[in-house]
Amino acid sequence: LRSANLRGTELSGSDLSGANLSGAYLYGANLSGVNLSGAYLYSAYLNSVTSSGVHLSGANLSGANLNAAELRYAHLSGSDLSGADLSCANLSCANLSCANLSCANLSGANLSSADISDAKVKNSRFAYIVGIDESTKLELIKRGAIF
Repeated sequence: LRSANLRGTELSGSDLSGANLSGAYLYGANLSGVNLSGAYLYSAYLNSVTSSGVHLSGANLSGANLNAAELRYAHLSGSDLSGADLSCANLSCANLSCANLSCANLSGANLSSADISDAKVKNSRFAYIVGIDESTKLELIKRGAIF
């Protein structure tokens, strides 16, 4: 599935764990409940996907475009999102614990009730973020995040 054009595809509930979707074009696809644990999505285009509850634990999403993605309740623990574009993404209630968010763009993202404990955030951009309190903001700054 490398570099596949899956624009607008209905994939909800599928098991794509460990799949190689690097460079794939998934704009507007429905990934709700899809198991992509350990999948390789390097530089994939996931703009505006609907993916509530998607399982991406341990997935490689480095350099992926997730602009305006619907990622509520997404399981992203331990995933590599370094250099990813998560601007304006809805990450409310998502699990980003131990994820690598270094150099990622989260500007305008919604992090309400998201778990970002132990996530690597060095040089990540968090401008205009929604859903974090002042103490969390200060903690992220200490860990290298940019506001």
